[in-house]
Amino acid sequence: MTDDYDAVVYDLDGTLVQLAVDWAAAAEPIKPILRDRGADADADDALDLLPVAESMGLAEEVEPHLAAAERAGARDSERLPLLDELAAADGPVGICSLNCEAACRLALYAHGVPNATDVIVGRDSVPERKPHPQPLLTALQKLGATPERTLFVGDSDSDAETARRAGTAFRRV
Repeated sequence: MTDDYDAVVYDLDGTLVQLAVDWAAAAEPIKPILRDRGADADADDALDLLPVAESMGLAEEVEPHLAAAERAGARDSERLPLLDELAAADGPVGICSLNCEAACRLALYAHGVPNATDVIVGRDSVPERKPHPQPLLTALQKLGATPERTLFVGDSDSDAETARRAGTAFRRV
């Protein structure tokens, strides 16, 4: 599969591992922060509240709550079959995730492959987040790869859109 590409970049959650995060519970400490500033905070998923926080300039206040939930979920994550593919890769590999970089690293560590990737770009690594192409393009730059010769592997429509915007090939799992 990877013979046609110089580099492969993977999404983390739902692709390599399944984070053990209760996103509804993770939303609870975020909701008062947003409500206290007059925002609608009725979403049941902490990640759905992130764009609201960003639009209000509250991302830095909300981020620690999201990151704590992700780090805890990474420690107890379920290993998915593609993690073995990443660990066995002989070319440049990276991770581009909507999760924070620390959670990505903890998930790899929890599954015994802490050095399986050359690059990790998380939500907190660059100013933009998927489906904006910047996180994926940053991973490619760090890998020394071009979009035309890179495969992005993910599990969501957002991942597919990220690949399209960045100009890479995409494989859905």
